[in-house]
Amino acid sequence: MLIHTVIPGETLFSIAARYGVSASRIRLANDLAEGEELIVGQNLLILFPAGFYTLSEDMTPERLSERTGLSERELYRYNPSLTRGVIPEGTTVVLSYDETKNGALATVGYAYPFISPERLENALPYLTELALFTYGFDENGALIAPQSDDLPPVRRALDAGTAPVLLLSTLGRDGRFNSALASALFENPAAKERLLSELLSVMREKGYAGLDVDFEYIAPEKKEDYAAFIGFLTGNMNENGYSVTVALAPKTSRGQPGLLYEAHDYRALGEKANRLLLMTYEWGYTYGPPQAVAPIAKVEAVVNYALTEIPAKKLLLGIPNYGYDWTLPYTPGTAARSLSTVEALDLARRYGAEILFDDTAASPYFYYTDDDGRAHAVWFEDPRSFAAKLSLIAEKGLAGCGIWTVMRPAQQLFFESAVGFEIEDRI
Repeated sequence: MLIHTVIPGETLFSIAARYGVSASRIRLANDLAEGEELIVGQNLLILFPAGFYTLSEDMTPERLSERTGLSERELYRYNPSLTRGVIPEGTTVVLSYDETKNGALATVGYAYPFISPERLENALPYLTELALFTYGFDENGALIAPQSDDLPPVRRALDAGTAPVLLLSTLGRDGRFNSALASALFENPAAKERLLSELLSVMREKGYAGLDVDFEYIAPEKKEDYAAFIGFLTGNMNENGYSVTVALAPKTSRGQPGLLYEAHDYRALGEKANRLLLMTYEWGYTYGPPQAVAPIAKVEAVVNYALTEIPAKKLLLGIPNYGYDWTLPYTPGTAARSLSTVEALDLARRYGAEILFDDTAASPYFYYTDDDGRAHAVWFEDPRSFAAKLSLIAEKGLAGCGIWTVMRPAQQLFFESAVGFEIEDRI
């Protein structure tokens, strides 16, 4: 597995010939449509299949699994274009890639319940867990379900061998995190008991395998109460066979000031929860100035601090699967548009932009001028930026990653994780 940066004059077919792989496999690994032009500076993931199997007859995935010795999930990880149902005679599948594994990797994909069936189907073979965003609660501890029905993706995840996880947050109906709601819950034993009871009821009824807690902007004076609440949840959830993951704001020191950080006591929460997600993204954000969403130096600084407080095998590294398009000159308070890697590349292709790469941030970016003459800056994620974060996971011995989100195409990241690591399966 390697990453190739496109130079002037290169085509998909010249690159394929250079590495001795098929153009169709490069397209598949990089979410490229048939006939789509390459962009100077674009980074392409190049994979080297090492084993193949060609079907001599129509075959079900179950029978193909028996014949090849790979699980059905592994077959779909290595061959995302493989049809569901009966696989036709003559189909050639990849059984392995020429790559040394970097150990086990737990992968958590975050999604809303309204994720498209096609996007969900593509993501599930690569995910240890699917965390569905978000359940809430009221001042009495009554659980509030998502506006979209979460049962279909839960059932599909279970069928595909991915553990579905219920995500609980203090996100209110106005789309904002409600600090007062969290504080009221911590102070009300009856509300906590009611919330626990309703969580367990829903998780049993729908088939959830675990709980993910994302409480943000908690009042600093509630730090100890929050840790105690997580201990309360984890103890009861574990007794009932469920795991608990807690999201952590990206701190670089114990006493880091700011409402986002102060109530997130890494050591205390690390002792209480089963696993913890470092939310290592949003340095570049909707209302901020143009910059990388997850500059690798800042990400590593968070990881290095976290490791002084929490065992590596409890930590998941947050990986963003998105970027932003800012209008220039940047005006504070003006919103940048969120976009996927595929959408970013479409913009660069449409306006003839060259993709640049910031080695310090380990992130791609480009500039363009739109049809109305307005200048733009785009920072996004690609195989090189994903590789930097996955390498950090391997180097530091972390448990895995949390992908925010899998609502958008993520094939490059999926392949890099599946080829470079052994994906953990929990079901």
